Amino acid sequence: MKKLTYLMFSFVFVCTTLMAQEQEKPQGHTDQNKFRQMKDLLATPNTTRTASGAPGYEYTQQKVDYVMDIRLDEEKNQIFGEEKITYHNNSKDHLEYLWLQLDQNMRAKDSKTPDANEESFRTPFNGPQSFTKANLKDRFDGGFNIEYVKNENGSPLSHTINRTMMRINLPKPLAPGEVFKFSIKWWYNINDINVDGGRSGLETFPDGNINYTIAQFFPRLCVYNNVEGWQNMQFWGRSEFALEFGRYDVKITAPADHILEATGKLQNPKDVYTKEQLKRFEQAKKAFKDPVFIVTQEEAEENEKGRSKKTKTWHFIADNVRDYAFASSRKYIYDAMAVNINGKTVMAISLYPKEGNPLWEEHSTRVVANTLEEYSKYTFDYPYSKAISVHSERQGMEYPMICFNYGRPNPDGTYSARLKRGMIGVITHEVGHNFFPMIVNSDERQWTWMDEGINSFVETLAELDYDPNYITGNLPKDIVPYMGGDQNYISPIMSQGDYVYKFGPNAYTKPAAGLYMLRQTIMGPELFDYAFRTYSQRWMFKHPTPADFFRTMEDASGMDLDWFWRGWFYTTDYTDIGVKKVTEYYLTDQPTEEAEAQAKRYNMNLEEYKDKLIYYAEAKNGVPANAKSASDFSVLNEYIASLSEEEKAQLKEAPKHFYQVTFEKPGGLVMPIILDITYEDGTKERKTFPAQIWRFNDKEVTKVFKTTKAITSFVVDPDLETADVDTSNNTWPRDNQNAFDKFKDNVKQ
Repeated sequence: MKKLTYLMFSFVFVCTTLMAQEQEKPQGHTDQNKFRQMKDLLATPNTTRTASGAPGYEYTQQKVDYVMDIRLDEEKNQIFGEEKITYHNNSKDHLEYLWLQLDQNMRAKDSKTPDANEESFRTPFNGPQSFTKANLKDRFDGGFNIEYVKNENGSPLSHTINRTMMRINLPKPLAPGEVFKFSIKWWYNINDINVDGGRSGLETFPDGNINYTIAQFFPRLCVYNNVEGWQNMQFWGRSEFALEFGRYDVKITAPADHILEATGKLQNPKDVYTKEQLKRFEQAKKAFKDPVFIVTQEEAEENEKGRSKKTKTWHFIADNVRDYAFASSRKYIYDAMAVNINGKTVMAISLYPKEGNPLWEEHSTRVVANTLEEYSKYTFDYPYSKAISVHSERQGMEYPMICFNYGRPNPDGTYSARLKRGMIGVITHEVGHNFFPMIVNSDERQWTWMDEGINSFVETLAELDYDPNYITGNLPKDIVPYMGGDQNYISPIMSQGDYVYKFGPNAYTKPAAGLYMLRQTIMGPELFDYAFRTYSQRWMFKHPTPADFFRTMEDASGMDLDWFWRGWFYTTDYTDIGVKKVTEYYLTDQPTEEAEAQAKRYNMNLEEYKDKLIYYAEAKNGVPANAKSASDFSVLNEYIASLSEEEKAQLKEAPKHFYQVTFEKPGGLVMPIILDITYEDGTKERKTFPAQIWRFNDKEVTKVFKTTKAITSFVVDPDLETADVDTSNNTWPRDNQNAFDKFKDNVKQ
């Protein structure tokens, strides 16, 4: 039997004894631990949405098919349309009515949107244009003019318009598995996006030519699902759209000299393109490196000089899409290139007037291609045949297969690095929306972050692939000013977008930064990427909820992330972790005051254990010269000598320096502690402690570092990975100027 050896390290032990009758009974409390489970926040799993985050075996969703004839009137700047709608009730419910979105009614003369917005008086000192628009100009009338709503047999169909929503009152309840067909005819005045604003509309150039970027142009069905029923929230202009998938068969009649692109596959290319344009497009299908011009700048400049009175009709069909949009102008330059998506050729396309050059011909289509490649890598293979980027002076908006993007150089063709970066960013972002929410079809009207935030996260990865030095604006350090700001103007991410004060940071940057942190710092790329890809593929062409995302990320990674979701998404807490205190100790063979006091409490006679104990003492003014090393203690050497060779091989070099570090957490969020340790010889070591280190004490925790070399500094979160709002407590010693300089440099970047 091995000799029993006592190794004693002194510590302060406080024991307080109170009589039960003198102590007041403690009050109970609910569980407020940061690591408590989220069952109180998530919907109960069922047969439609499982506890794993996957669709259940009884999951259903509706299907809506559209056949549309659209006419673009350039003389009056109006759109006329007729649509035949086939609604498939795939649910198990009997539907008494259908709800449609009438988004253009936000710009109707009687719209409540302006009335719901706070305004201040604009005086002439704001400038004549601003004063005239605010006080003299009549409100633009851009709402839908519904000419009829009819049954399949042509008879009038009862309906009720409630601002931006229209209820179709069904003749009888629509039973599960049944189909209802009806038609609508309408028209509206197209808004000028530079005058009246809007997510779609027109832009007029000085020569009178017009660039039309058209969306939300037709009455379209709302989502009906097995979680919340009808998604029929009013459209106030900010929170976007929840829509059903279906088939679109669309014919668009426009001036004959226009170049037009739209959602879907073109059915009549020979009717709308010249032979030379068709030849060039065939060449573009084989061009995987550089774009091919279908319409050159010289050709576009010549084309924009005329005004054709004739028209031509473009015919597109799109399967399994949730929305529809198109762009049309005689000013367009048109280029395209092929993208290899896992063996399938997808076309990356750009349409832009000469005002977009030289920036657009250099970057737009290449950015589209890069976006498709990178998003497909992290989610699923892009399923559509094309992705289109259309230039517009002041837009950034997305639809299936097509998006509208800003980025206009100065009239002389010069542009700033900021404009270039902004254009690359917006194209990446809007093309990326093809994946979220055009395919992974979350409810944008309710949970904006599932659309904008998740997309902004993948956008960040794609931008860094396009340019490793790209400043994304979506990293954890970028959200620090928002999270550390005035709490009166901060909302949890899990907030409906219409009442959020700072919409951009809340819906875009904070969720993107959180997911980036989750990937890079908390989970690691391998675990995160597998789980994220699982979520994306589970919910392709379906309607996920936040619970489905949270559960899938945990289910596919084997990590309990409830603490992260609860803190980052459901609260406005912030990260602030620092070094509160560092105490250095040294070894000694003499009993310390603490050891003697402890021995007295336990009635121990230290003389009986002489030469069998190892003591340590606090080094207050540096380690004294008479400090002992571990090898100086014979009792330790004897114990080691008694070990087997295998056990000896497992021992590491005996430490000479001991540091007890107390970490504090003034912020409400729990996060991993990322620590850089610098030694006296200039070498560094990084240690990462998981967030669970805070599970028993939410305010402060201690760790002991035992080393063979003296430590000269500790730095918490050296690369600004956790969105720490106050870095002044992140270093030890506090006057470590080098550490502070690094923080400042990181923030500037």
